[in-house]
Amino acid sequence: MLFFPNAKINIGLNITSKRADGYHNLESIFYPIAWRDILEIIPSKQLSFDSSGLSIPCQGNLCLKAYEFMKSHYGIAPVSMHLHKNIPIGAGLGGGSSDAAFTLMALNTIFELGLEKAELKKMAAQLGADCPFFIDNAPSLASGIGELLNPIDLDLSNYHLLVVKPNIFVSTAEAFSAIVPQTPSLSLEEEIKMPVEKWRLKNDFEDSIFPQYPELLEIKKSLIQAGALYASMSGSGSSIYGIFSEKPQLEFDNCQLFHQVL
Repeated sequence: MLFFPNAKINIGLNITSKRADGYHNLESIFYPIAWRDILEIIPSKQLSFDSSGLSIPCQGNLCLKAYEFMKSHYGIAPVSMHLHKNIPIGAGLGGGSSDAAFTLMALNTIFELGLEKAELKKMAAQLGADCPFFIDNAPSLASGIGELLNPIDLDLSNYHLLVVKPNIFVSTAEAFSAIVPQTPSLSLEEEIKMPVEKWRLKNDFEDSIFPQYPELLEIKKSLIQAGALYASMSGSGSSIYGIFSEKPQLEFDNCQLFHQVL
């Protein structure tokens, strides 16, 4: 069976405090977008995984981790998995988390386990903080380390989204290393009720990442100069996106581009 794990963008991202376990509390709006991987899973005599498309740098792929987690709980049979990777890695788009969540949902379907979304979300949270979001895959206010989700009424239909991913990889550890947690001055829930062009939301990671990678700041400036109503880095980087009222005509050297009508 074929499945199509999708990416997300962060609309606003506040790092609010550091936890005793070493993680950070945050709040952000997660919004699904249509940049998709392709995941094929079929029953097999032995477990296998391979990939195509973009290179996956580590061997501990989250699809395999999701399978092993599901097997340990439900004793499912082996499968053959092939992942065609389109969503850039280290881009703040949640591609790996989406692959893991979709693997759980796929295995639930293939083996007719009958698991409800609430149970799948609990399992997804064991694989990564962003993973539960992709079970419902709807605009949500995320808090905690990203695993606490509340649906929100945010409809960006008919806006144009352009995501720019330069050839820069930002690790999550690197992004958090220079973060100074602070109490946000703006309420995300209240701010997104405003027209997009009046949003004042910011991504706290920009303060630490942009000085290290000034190319990212230049991309953001280019999007704004081209008429973006709102532009931001997504997650911990390195993708930058702009929301436009009309389809932008922009080109960037040595970058992956993704456009969709939201």
